[in-house]
Amino acid sequence: MDATRPNPDDDDTYIIEDTGESVEEIEREMNAAAQEAAAATEQPEPSAAEARPVDDETAQLRDRYLRLLADFENFRRRGEREKADFYKYALAGVLKELLPVLDNFDRSLEHAEEGDDFHKGVLLIYKQLFDVLQKHGLKPIDEVSVPFDPNIHEAVIREEDPAVPSHTVTAVLQKGYFLHDRLLRPAMVKVAVGGAEH
Repeated sequence: MDATRPNPDDDDTYIIEDTGESVEEIEREMNAAAQEAAAATEQPEPSAAEARPVDDETAQLRDRYLRLLADFENFRRRGEREKADFYKYALAGVLKELLPVLDNFDRSLEHAEEGDDFHKGVLLIYKQLFDVLQKHGLKPIDEVSVPFDPNIHEAVIREEDPAVPSHTVTAVLQKGYFLHDRLLRPAMVKVAVGGAEH
């Protein structure tokens, strides 16, 4: 077989030399060289022992990722809940300071003569103020003839009354209030004792 090499006198022409090799031999050599090059670039398949640490590491990373994702989701939910609670109870301080104003309205309405213009004017202002506060979540604790509940009542007077079941609220001396479902101030009450138990 003749091999080619560039002609030094002309860039576009080649000189053919006879090397004595057949076309089949040259093709075999080229195929062998190509196979060697391909084998050199291929990565060998990892053995089972080599693959196990990689699988373990992958499982650990996946577990850490899932835990981190769950922690983030819990953090996000907690943040949303705290934000909602903040907006829900943000007025607690202001409403607490307004409670004595409501108490004074209650006292003035008790002592004013019902039906006169002063009573009507005070009642109108009181109702207007109370409606606004109720719209923002204020709820009164003013029920009588209910069992005494130390969570929402503060007993300031005990009254012996065998006709009434023991530990019953017989009078509300000062209203208590909730802001939504949170106690803002307990009600000051008179409690009957000496009667039958509930």
